[in-house]
Amino acid sequence: MSVLVAIPARFASTRYPGKPLVELKGASGQGKSLIQRSWEAASAVRGVDRVVVATDDDRIREAAESFGAEVVMTSTSCANGTERCAEVLDNLGGGYDIVVNLQGDAPLTPAWFVEDLVAGLRADPMAEVATPVLRCDGRALNGFLDDRKAGRVGGTTAVFTRENHALYFSKEVIPYTAQRYADDAPTPVFHHVGVYAYRPSALGAYPRWDAGPLEGLEGLEQLRFLEHDHRILCVEVEARGRQFWELNNPEDVPRLETMMREMGVE
Repeated sequence: MSVLVAIPARFASTRYPGKPLVELKGASGQGKSLIQRSWEAASAVRGVDRVVVATDDDRIREAAESFGAEVVMTSTSCANGTERCAEVLDNLGGGYDIVVNLQGDAPLTPAWFVEDLVAGLRADPMAEVATPVLRCDGRALNGFLDDRKAGRVGGTTAVFTRENHALYFSKEVIPYTAQRYADDAPTPVFHHVGVYAYRPSALGAYPRWDAGPLEGLEGLEQLRFLEHDHRILCVEVEARGRQFWELNNPEDVPRLETMMREMGVE
């Protein structure tokens, strides 16, 4: 099964304009843009046939081409990364069995997250979309709770059935737990990792569906699939000692740089 990885990146982010071009310093102090680090993460995934950056902005195109990325230009009308990936597939003329959306704000995404995701979709013929979830330890959960107390939108959490089919995704911390956990203790909260693998039929249909009220309230594109009764498989992945965080706000830059120093990521 052929696999395409698309990295949606737009300059006009509401919360963080210009985010894809923000520089992040690695363990040695070397700075690379967010879009370059995301492209390098995608390029490290095994079993992928093609990696492209999908953008509607010439500044991002020029930056991506400068470090050797293939760029597919998309329209400014795309409401989110999933719509942008659908346009990429259409622009390329199809021809792929699985399309992976590796969002351009998750540069610490380990390669095995994507590899496990693709394997999960291949193994579940009823699932139309697959996305990874990572069990939070106490440190990660406390980071989520601290963000919410400070009025910041942090990571997204997920709840799912015993068969790992998604029930809901939220920017609030779900499920509720009153218990406090040690930094290294497992918790009942799962961090939703912003990566998706789609079957082309589901991806192609997505832009034709109206955005529902839940998608509008949460600002989470994957809820459109659930609101239109389409199954999302949540694939539990393992951190293997790696820390993970998305770049959602300017305050996340030092957090990510600290994580990269601690993990020795250049």
